Amino acid sequence: MTGRTRITIGQAGFEEAAAAFLDTWHRAASGEAVAPQRILTFESLEAMASVLTPERMRLLKHVRQHPARSIRALSQELQRDYRRVHGDVVALENAGLLERSAAGLQATADRLTVDVDLVA
Repeated sequence: MTGRTRITIGQAGFEEAAAAFLDTWHRAASGEAVAPQRILTFESLEAMASVLTPERMRLLKHVRQHPARSIRALSQELQRDYRRVHGDVVALENAGLLERSAAGLQATADRLTVDVDLVA
């Protein structure tokens, strides 16, 4: 992976996420230069915490530094049960934080920024 790829993770309801998307779309359509962003939103802090568990974060950091050729190899490297690692990989893949290919497992970013609004 070249350069630094960042994903911003936050909490937003559907309407808020859709409004932000439409705002960006309209600015780009009007000719404004809009920098690409990768944003992952959850409807609640609890939903975010259920996906970004400490073990999944440890797995994600490991894969970012040491791409794994398979889930089995990853479970052996982490000294964890295969089924639990498989479940964690699926959850992180569904969130867009991991990718599987013929070459193996790779993290989709090298930096995660979490943005939580304590006022809302």
